[in-house]
Amino acid sequence: MKNQEKIKFAAPNKNLFFPTLKKRVDQYFADNQKSRYANKTMVIKTIILLVAYIVPYIILISFTPPLALSLFLWLLMGAGISGIGMSIMHDANHGAFSQNPTINKWVGFTINLAGVGVMNWKWQHNILHHTYTNVANVDEDIKDRGVVKLSPHETVRRIHRFQWLYAFFFYSILTLYWVILKDFIQYANFIKSGVNRQSSTENRQMLAGLIILKITYFAIFLVAPTLIFHIPFWQVLVGFLLMHFTAGLVLTVIFQLAHSVEGTHYPLPNEDGIIEQDWAIHQLETTSNFSPQNKWLSWYIGGLNFQIEHHLFPRICHVHYPKLAPIVKQTANEFGLTYLENRTFLIAIKSHLASLKRFGIPHYDEAIV
Repeated sequence: MKNQEKIKFAAPNKNLFFPTLKKRVDQYFADNQKSRYANKTMVIKTIILLVAYIVPYIILISFTPPLALSLFLWLLMGAGISGIGMSIMHDANHGAFSQNPTINKWVGFTINLAGVGVMNWKWQHNILHHTYTNVANVDEDIKDRGVVKLSPHETVRRIHRFQWLYAFFFYSILTLYWVILKDFIQYANFIKSGVNRQSSTENRQMLAGLIILKITYFAIFLVAPTLIFHIPFWQVLVGFLLMHFTAGLVLTVIFQLAHSVEGTHYPLPNEDGIIEQDWAIHQLETTSNFSPQNKWLSWYIGGLNFQIEHHLFPRICHVHYPKLAPIVKQTANEFGLTYLENRTFLIAIKSHLASLKRFGIPHYDEAIV
């Protein structure tokens, strides 16, 4: 039995918190005659973010602007692909963009615009992260990778004392690492761990698709601008790296502010593989909202500042989260549950830095490697 299959949550459906909350959320949509999926606002946002990513590239290769303007366009593309990842493909791959699975499938492929494969993302995010949030050795998003320690249960190394100073650099190379290596590493690891249960034929096809995707992606962004449009390669490379540093930093920081902050829990299963908490309450305890009043930030990051609502209702489009948040908060309070929230983005950043410092200090019974 694989590691994630051994873990169960205690007393499923016996705690009345989630049934009560779900009933109230269902009633909200019924009373307001609203769909749970994308609305006009979401469609407009989708167009804007796709334009913000694609049009700057067209300008770059069509007009070869001066270096300063070129770098600004690359930076805009980094912001654009981050927005696509957080707002468009994220909802679609959760089945929240449309009631039509085919639309969700094709919109979900917008992750390919970042040079990333869709299936690995679904296994990492939808299964391992959303089911086992902040559970060490299972939640891929807090997995120990040696340099940055995001769980109190991972090995403490001497370098971790300084991770609060250098972590953001490693955050910035996330998408570059994903494009070059991570997809292939996860491809092998998910087969080995049993997360990927596809047949051998399906996996061969998947691997071939990943290889084709990577070749196409690098051809479009590195080869074509140089060989076809005669832009100096060093300028293209600098711009390409700037785009990825921007995207990696934005995406990683937004995630960390939702789970790696003061107050969130990092539960471990007991010797029988049981996490002694109801799944929905586990989501409350391992997740935090931030900047709930910042409408511009919420628009750009796909409502991921309402991460509690997203973890409890991942199949509801994020445009509805601001209206659902008061319902979730009130219900949590009625059941005596903590609803974690950092009032501003800056407070959330400070809280994340505090967590990095805390995780980097060894406890008296931990060996320093």
